[in-house]
Amino acid sequence: MAKKLWGSRFTKPMDKEILVFTKSISFDKELAGYDIEGSIAHAKMLGTCNIIKKSDAATLVKGLQQLRSKLSKDKLKISEEEEDIHTAITNLLRKEIGGLADKLHTARSRNDQVALDVRMYCKDKTQKIIAKIKDVQVCFLKGANKFKKTTTVPSYTHLKRAQCILFSHQLLAYVEMLERDKERLQDAFRRLDVMPLGSVANRGTTLAIDRLYVAKQLGFSRVSDNSIDSVSDRDFVVEILSHLAILSMHLSRIAEDFIIWSSDEFGFVEGDDAHYTGSSMMPNKKNPDPFELIRGYAGKIYGDLLAVLVMMKGLPLSYNRDMQLDKIPLFDTVNITLQMLSVLEKVLYGVKINEEQAKSAAHYESIFAADISEYLVGLGYPSLQAHKIAGQLILHSIKTKIPIKSMPDEELKKFAPELNTEEIDKLVDPIESVKRVKSFGGTNPGQVQKQIRNWVKRLNARI
Repeated sequence: MAKKLWGSRFTKPMDKEILVFTKSISFDKELAGYDIEGSIAHAKMLGTCNIIKKSDAATLVKGLQQLRSKLSKDKLKISEEEEDIHTAITNLLRKEIGGLADKLHTARSRNDQVALDVRMYCKDKTQKIIAKIKDVQVCFLKGANKFKKTTTVPSYTHLKRAQCILFSHQLLAYVEMLERDKERLQDAFRRLDVMPLGSVANRGTTLAIDRLYVAKQLGFSRVSDNSIDSVSDRDFVVEILSHLAILSMHLSRIAEDFIIWSSDEFGFVEGDDAHYTGSSMMPNKKNPDPFELIRGYAGKIYGDLLAVLVMMKGLPLSYNRDMQLDKIPLFDTVNITLQMLSVLEKVLYGVKINEEQAKSAAHYESIFAADISEYLVGLGYPSLQAHKIAGQLILHSIKTKIPIKSMPDEELKKFAPELNTEEIDKLVDPIESVKRVKSFGGTNPGQVQKQIRNWVKRLNARI
């Protein structure tokens, strides 16, 4: 049985079933690299502060660097017999340098050690996720630039055709959504960037350690102020999971739009054959499975967030063993999120836009009712009266099955004297419709072009 970091006051070996139930090596081995880096910084500090001999500290560091090298080459064999990753690294170090490895745990507890490892993991993964979000933003930005002039589609409310927009305007909406996700993660990073090591079990240590030295070695901007809070805090895990749950909600909504647009009823987009799947029974099918799974995984991420919230809600200060269970949902969510972003980017680059089908949908006359209403408002009609006139005109077109564009002047003037065929032709033209939008942030081609230029600058993107 693997050697433990504790046990001197116990008279019996640990029950095997209880050991299996309590150990965490099956999942916390994900932290191996962070545990080694934290241990290197800790060993250097012990030597610098003369808590152990400088020569002993140098030997510890050299041994840990050898473990780091093996890990980078995928040659570090971590036994499933170990209790946790901290014990595993110490035992592996002992094989490298002998009994001197026992000095590594000086002025340290697994309580502050795991808090450090998880914070380092979250800092690293948060930066990776932010980078992947930017990649997806740039993908949408390239699409917006490509379709910025003439590709019009209906916008939708209640999944009913609403008004005419530029397709690029909708793509830029996704860029905005994802930017908020980045900002939330960047803000969370500030609270992540706190070094807990040196809090030890929960009260600190009588040994004269230098926590600021360790923080500088590991790239933390500051150290934690309260040792009890340091080892019991998992707010940062909850916060990351919360932000990733919101991100997954956005990815699910994006995926849902592309699922709808991929349907035969819409036909706005078609995915690459290498990305979609077929049916084992229906040879005609081409299914947007990647988008559907992105939509589905959002639910799993919500579950991970809830698992940690429920686990933490009743814990007294400070550390409790329940807290080792934060890692499974954290690792799960982070890995799923990175995969979702990578897959989404790849699938989006493979999507082809059926411009003619999209433009055809944008010629549906009812979506220009608001254009007619606002035209009348511009002529001095009260808003509610203009709304009523436009609605009656649309209803008349539906009942008579006569397109508004085909109605003669005398028919149009029954609804408003100012209406005529010439004006209607302009009002129900998709390109003219988007050009008439004047409000900042709207779908006017000039406004959209400004948005694109702004995002190119903000994302430092090449499109």
